[in-house]
Amino acid sequence: MKIPESPPKISYNEIGDALKYLKSDPYDRLIKEAINKYLYWSEFKYRPGIDQIEPEVLWAFIKINRNLSAEKIRISDIAGFEFKYNLTTYIQQKLHEFDLNLGGRLGGEEIIPGSDKDRYLISSIMEEAIASSQLEGAATTREEAKKMLRQERKPINKSEQMILNNYNTIKKLNELKGEKLTIELILEIHSSITKDTLIDPDMEGQFRRSNDIVVVSSSGEVVYIPPVFEHLEKIMRDFCIFANESNEKDFIHPIIRATILHFLIGYIHPFPDGNGRTARAIFYWYLLKEGYWLIEYVSISRMIIKSRAQYARAYLYSELDENDLTYFINYQLKTMGLAFDSLKEYIGRKIKEKRELYDLQKIKNINERQILIIKSLTDEPEFTFTIKEIQNRFNTAYQTARTDIISLEKYGLIEKNIVGKKKLMYYRSENFDAILKNLC
Repeated sequence: MKIPESPPKISYNEIGDALKYLKSDPYDRLIKEAINKYLYWSEFKYRPGIDQIEPEVLWAFIKINRNLSAEKIRISDIAGFEFKYNLTTYIQQKLHEFDLNLGGRLGGEEIIPGSDKDRYLISSIMEEAIASSQLEGAATTREEAKKMLRQERKPINKSEQMILNNYNTIKKLNELKGEKLTIELILEIHSSITKDTLIDPDMEGQFRRSNDIVVVSSSGEVVYIPPVFEHLEKIMRDFCIFANESNEKDFIHPIIRATILHFLIGYIHPFPDGNGRTARAIFYWYLLKEGYWLIEYVSISRMIIKSRAQYARAYLYSELDENDLTYFINYQLKTMGLAFDSLKEYIGRKIKEKRELYDLQKIKNINERQILIIKSLTDEPEFTFTIKEIQNRFNTAYQTARTDIISLEKYGLIEKNIVGKKKLMYYRSENFDAILKNLC
């Protein structure tokens, strides 16, 4: 990705001469559009309608407006850690929507049916673990990665190890939500995420010890140089103070604070590797801590992976435009909205599929888990599974999964075979279709 053009420094001397132009509708409209949509300089300067006046002059008005209304925060007294952001109409609207819905209700109704929560949770954690790892270079398909996780198969390469690490870490975040953020906890999260994947294993759960870490574009250009490692201990202590601050003192909306924490890990770049995964884990941790329990069911990384260039630009726009975090907040809220919509679509689809399984419910002494296994065998005749995989798929006890499978085996719907020395693999029986037709 090409490095964006830095915004010009505003010049107040030219503004007086330009006032006569700004009274006309086109320029007034352009300024309002730039403020409401929070356009970056390179997006604004080529907007249709700028012809009689230098875009730098209009940009000066936009910057004055933004600076006057901005919320300002200082994370550390180390240089470069003063930030600002604007609560635009769009941001306030999205925050309101998330406050209404991320507590788990939509229009007064539970978004996720109670009986399905465990199953949806496991699926969502898998999706986030896979996508977050793929963002950092893991090369594998979703299908293979899910199969590994469900079968609890040992990873066979670095990509699979990254995904397993992410999966285990995300599952652990709910247990950590009652704790305050400390350097020790951040290092624990990083160690969990990077286990057995770093070139230097000694750097698991350790801050970087050199200044040779830079952020480069896909073309090899240096796009960002993080703070020197000598300041990391101080900066990360200040980071924890910001994360643990009570909102009763200086209120920052929890989603805004979580987003700033996400941004800061990338900005500080405290680790040689694994910064992105750690940033997203801390984002989830903070929102779970603040009571947004539905966020655990929402895969942010699945949406980010579809807009990698926008993700990178959101970071760069904020850094290049005087540490204005509004660009990154805008991107994060948009991504959260898409992820939440994706969750609702997924749940709607699963509820519809459930209704379509009505005929299978006629089978005597059969439960919903078994119905879904039969559905998988119907849709995918080559589908094979172990007891452990069914246990993980439905987040149930091993004995419960075993009982479900044995019951289907007694009906004659599935058969088994021993793979290797003692691994039992189950698959669709030869007379599956005929037996199922008789049972229904």
